[in-house]
Amino acid sequence: MFQLKLSIHFVLLLVIAYACMHKVDKPENEKPNVIILYADDMGYGDLACQNPESKIPTPNLDQLAVEGMRFSDGHSSSGICTPSRYALLTGRYHWRDFHGIVGPMGKPVFKEGQFTLAQMFREHGYFTGCIGKWHLGWDWDSVLYKGWTDQDSMMLFNRMRYFYPPEAYDWTLPIPGGPLDHGFDYYYGDGTINFPPYTWIENDRVISKPTITMRHPEGAALEGQWEARPGPAVEGWNFYEVLPTLIEKAVEFVRDQEGGERPFFMYVPFNSPHAPIVPSEEFRGESGAGPYGDFVFQTDWGVGEILAALKEIGETDNTIVIFTSDNGPERYAYDRIRNYGHHSAWPFRGLKRDVFEGGHHVPFLVRWPGKIPANTVSADVIHQVDLLRTLATLTGAKVPQGLAHDSHDFANIWLGTSGAGKVRTITVQNTFEGRYAVRKGDWVFINDSSGYHSRVPDWINDHMGYDELDQDMLLYNLKEDIGQKSNLSQDMPEMVEELKEALAIARKQETFIE
Repeated sequence: MFQLKLSIHFVLLLVIAYACMHKVDKPENEKPNVIILYADDMGYGDLACQNPESKIPTPNLDQLAVEGMRFSDGHSSSGICTPSRYALLTGRYHWRDFHGIVGPMGKPVFKEGQFTLAQMFREHGYFTGCIGKWHLGWDWDSVLYKGWTDQDSMMLFNRMRYFYPPEAYDWTLPIPGGPLDHGFDYYYGDGTINFPPYTWIENDRVISKPTITMRHPEGAALEGQWEARPGPAVEGWNFYEVLPTLIEKAVEFVRDQEGGERPFFMYVPFNSPHAPIVPSEEFRGESGAGPYGDFVFQTDWGVGEILAALKEIGETDNTIVIFTSDNGPERYAYDRIRNYGHHSAWPFRGLKRDVFEGGHHVPFLVRWPGKIPANTVSADVIHQVDLLRTLATLTGAKVPQGLAHDSHDFANIWLGTSGAGKVRTITVQNTFEGRYAVRKGDWVFINDSSGYHSRVPDWINDHMGYDELDQDMLLYNLKEDIGQKSNLSQDMPEMVEELKEALAIARKQETFIE
């Protein structure tokens, strides 16, 4: 009997020891969580870890880079908001389908049955959430009261802009066409910070009913313009509360996943540092780059809060974290060069909207402890459309056979697999119809006489040492001329023809990948 008791006691000790050893560690084959942190109008040169002359402290993003892999040649699809978000979520170049942004209370850009990153994860057993700026459209017309579809019922603003007043909508109805219809189980956000309706939306319904028409926010913006379009709003809407609320909700979402049976995918498209530039009071003066720099610093703080919540629930090691931005910095960045000595798009030419590098060459950080080598820098050209195929490989998710996409698999690059070669041979950039940049190796060709769309101040060319844009097309070698200062199109006609042909082929093809 004594021997039996001893044996039972020994077995119990083994069970307890096993449980202790495995109370934190998860099975090797468990699917990793995925978090995409998506800044809005943040430049490559805003991160201190990328710009030695940066006047903005970004300790959390710098630490993320130390703990993971930093891509020095990462790109968004467009130089503006909506197309880049579409490309990131679909793995498809936006220019195959459209070019512009979704306007105030505009319709969804997705096609019927459009496959998305969120849908891929949900079908793979993930709980999916989006917290932040959607800017891909809702079907607001479906919740208009009968009779308000008449154009004569719209209100006029500034001769060209029309909108419906708040009483035109039945705010109690669910709004179709948003995140829940495109793969997300949960959504919380304000839609777009400078577009109506100015109210919080949870899932597919507004939380508070807009009762007034906001024509212009009160007071002056801290930097630049408010850029707030007129339209329905809740009374007392406060732009300064948007970013803190989104960060709070993202932290709450992470904490709610503690002990969950399903892995999670969280997409956090920040409203910052997009205009209106509205850093909270406690962050003002904390950078050396004015209110914009303070707003970037607050965004970095928000990244830190989300990552801290991930650590609290014990999921750091089992989570792939990606940080990037939808496009380059807004036009106010030129004044920051003179006023503060801070170049948000450093070391590139151009800003938001442009097909010069500054419009789409963005921060791109990835971390997965124990899997992605820490403190590494990759010079591989990577595009946000590549997230679809790469994350499918890393999580074991399935991409539908025959899906028309432009996504390349960077899993081997991320994991630091020995001997992993170059993945991309051709990359196409575009913002507005007709003007494209095509990248092949170190060479970039622009099929236009200028890579600018935004207005450029007269002093910038002399200050930055740019050449005159006096040719029909542009060619640059980024290895020798990362700032795109000297156009080589007249000196390298063979390379021009090679890249013109590559661009033509790319635009005709439905996809680069079988």
